[in-house]
Formats: sequence, structure tokens, C-alpha cells
Amino acid sequence: MEEKLIAVMLDKAGFEYDVHSLVKAFFPECDVKVFVEGEKEVASTEGLPDISLRFEKDSILMGVVKVSEEKSDSRFHGFKIPIEDTMERAEVKNCLKQLIYTVLAEFCGRHLPWGTLTGIRPTKIPMTMLEEGKDEAEILSYMQDTYFISREKGELSIDIAKREKELLSTLHYEDGYSLYIGIPFCPTTCLYCSFTSYPIVSWKKRMEEYLKALEKEIAFTAEFYGHRILDTVYIGGGTPTTLEAEELDRLLGYLKEKLDFSHVKEFTVEAGRADSITREKLEVLKKWGVTRISVNPQTMHDKTLQLIGRRHTVEQVKEAYALAKEVGFENINMDLILGLPGEGAEEVAETIREVKQLAPDSLTAHSLAIKRGSRLYQWIEEHGISALNNTDETMEIAAGGAQEMDMVPYYLYRQKNMSGNFENVGYAKEGKFGIYNILIMEEKQTIIALGAGSITKRVYADGRIERCDNVKDVSLYIEKIDEMIERKRKLLS
Repeated sequence: MEEKLIAVMLDKAGFEYDVHSLVKAFFPECDVKVFVEGEKEVASTEGLPDISLRFEKDSILMGVVKVSEEKSDSRFHGFKIPIEDTMERAEVKNCLKQLIYTVLAEFCGRHLPWGTLTGIRPTKIPMTMLEEGKDEAEILSYMQDTYFISREKGELSIDIAKREKELLSTLHYEDGYSLYIGIPFCPTTCLYCSFTSYPIVSWKKRMEEYLKALEKEIAFTAEFYGHRILDTVYIGGGTPTTLEAEELDRLLGYLKEKLDFSHVKEFTVEAGRADSITREKLEVLKKWGVTRISVNPQTMHDKTLQLIGRRHTVEQVKEAYALAKEVGFENINMDLILGLPGEGAEEVAETIREVKQLAPDSLTAHSLAIKRGSRLYQWIEEHGISALNNTDETMEIAAGGAQEMDMVPYYLYRQKNMSGNFENVGYAKEGKFGIYNILIMEEKQTIIALGAGSITKRVYADGRIERCDNVKDVSLYIEKIDEMIERKRKLLS
């Protein structure tokens, strides 16, 4: 399938990323190239718009020309928005994005639910304004006027920000931390996945080495941060339950031996895929005090599960969930993905009906994100993006199902290239909220991250954030574990 290209010319460097993200939101099926005047120019594919942006002293000018063999349509040339010399960069960026949005919304004949917002944390804006003492009406008006988001999305983000603010108020920001442990192995790699994960079958013989490296990082954390209060622990991946029961027992036992769990409010392990879950593994998790797990179907349609590379059935999901309840877990999350190949409103409605029968404690509804590093990207090149169909209707079906299960929205984030330009929303029953999920989005507390491909974030009292990452390659992680620990030592000193 021939790649469609949209070219955007800027006469000033510094805003390439923002321009790319917003244009891509209007044209998800196209490759978008942003270049600065003087660089090697490219041309848009015939039938698609050529876009130019020029900064004048008191305004930004935008032109959009749709070129075809028959004629050049320049109806959208000569748009502008005023700017001032005294404006900060953020204000100029907002003006630039407002201009692009206004012109492209008219050009395409449609509006984006999140307006000009292209970042992954839309709740940060209402959270900050709530902390400044602003009321909800003022926040909604600001978000609509500044970012052109829909009233529905504005109200959703404010509702979630209020709930997040209340939940996070109980944590120890300055004298505490949270811990993430990455297990980068899966039974198979899913079609849409771009995370650091490796087929477990290839690493079975080296799991001893990986666990030893993890134990070194855990021991360092105990030595260097043991005097601080540990608020939440999250073991993710990959799929942590690809570890054998005895390996899980070893890891969790060592973790509990080295670190003080007396203040831990939430201990989560992503059990994840049904084809990795056994009673023995669940009993190990329960034995070591894990309070929250995920059993993630993504969809309740066997045909789609096969297509996306999840080698389990809907029936196995139900069996795994029933096992978790039998073992005694009282906080079970389920993840769904909306916009999977070939699934529309009817399929999503059926998935929600099946999930409601299981009655999980929380539900995370993800909008499919199309990542270049995933096999899905190649699949789209072969089958076309029209096979992915996430809409207002499917989002409403998921939200309605969550509401019928007595859940409320408690966290929200967005990713680049999301199907339908929507969002990921976590819903939960009262008292079953995933605190770590909020922390990773709102960046209010230092998170020490262990394992291949993980990223440690240090949050300073003044709000600054610094990061250091572990290498993604598992062999390199094992080989260079002392270097990974030294990086953390420097960051956390």
C-alpha cells in the first residue's frame, strides 16, 4: 500500500514536534513530515494538503493548498493569528496550535474531541488549576477557550483531576517513594505492542541471571532509599506471570525481606494474560500480600484474540478470573482495547456484556495506539487504517458499562496516534482505585524503577523531574547491572 505523505513547512525552528502531533491527529492515516525552511523540501502526496507556517513580527500566517491534477484549491490560504513580542514560548505555541486547529478543522470538516491538546496528561491542567484554587466553571472555560476541547472531555478531565487530587493527598511526596519492577517477558508479542518485551520461551534458561540482576537493584534500593516511606509497589511488564511460581516466590520473598512494606497502600502485580495464569502462581501472589492484580482480556472475541497474537481464548480469560476470585483476590482489574482490527460498536458492546458478567473491581478502557515499533503498523500498511474503528459510540459503550458496574473514572492519559484521537480511561469502584496508575501520570512522587527497559523518575520538591533509564536489551541489562545501579545512585544522591 502506497504511503500517503503530508508536508509541513515552518520558517522557524522550535515547534516541529507540536506541529507534527496536531497535524497527525487530523490525518492519522498519513505520514507527516515537518521541515524548517532551508532544509531539503518534500511534497505532499497528490490530493493531500501542502501546509506552510510563517512567523511574522505580530502574527503567524498559515496556508493550506490541496493540489490535484485538475486545479490547485487555495481557499485555505492566508489565515493568521496575532502574537506579541512579550509572549512566552508556551503562549506562542498555544497560538500556533489554535491557528492550525482552526484551519484544519474547517479543511477536514470535523473537530477533535481533545482539541489542540496532544500531550499525554490532559488532567495536569485542571489538577494545577484546582491546586491554585480555581473553580470548575473557570477551569472548563479556560480549557475550552485555550485548547478547544469538547465540553464532554473538559468535564471528564476535571472530574478525574478532583478524584486524583483527593487520592494523592494521602501519599508521602517528600519523604516517600513508589517502586516499579519490570518483567519484560510475554508468552507471545501482541500485534499492537511496542513495549520492551521478549518471548519467554527464549529466556527460560537465563531467568536465574535476570532475577539476580533484579535482586541487586532491590538491595541497592533498600540501602539507598530504605529510610523513606514506600507508598506503592507495581510489578508490570511484559507479563510478570510468565515467571514460574517458584521464580515469583523468590522475587516477592526477596522484595519483602529487603524493603519495609508497613506503609504500602497498594501492591499490584499484572497477571495480565490468561495463558500465563495458574492457581499456583496466584497463590504465591496472595501469600506475599499482593493486593491488586490485572487479568486483561483486551477483547472478548476469540477471532480478534487470534488476530492480535494473544494465544488464549475468551473461555480461558473467564477461567483465570474465576481462579483469582477463588484464591481470594478482592481487587481485580481488567484491560480492554477499543479500536482493534475489525471491531466496531457491536463487538465492543458484546465484550462489555461479557465483562459485566464477571464483575471486575476496575476496568481500563484503552484507545488503540498505533506505534511504529509494533507489528500493527505493518498490518495497517497492508490492510488500511479504515479497519480500525474507534468512535464516540464505542467510547460511550465502555463508559456506560463501567457506570453500570458502579465504577467511576479515576485516571486518564493519552498516547500519540490513538485511534479516533480519544484517550485511555481507568474506571473503578470506590476504594478500588489504582493509585500507582495516577502517580505515573501525574508525576508527583519519585518512582524507582527496576528491570530492563524501566525508567526511574526523581521528583524534586520544586516540581523538577529528572530521569535515568535502564537499557532495554535484557542481555545488556544483566551484563551492565552495576552501571544501571550507579546511574540511580547519581540521580538519587
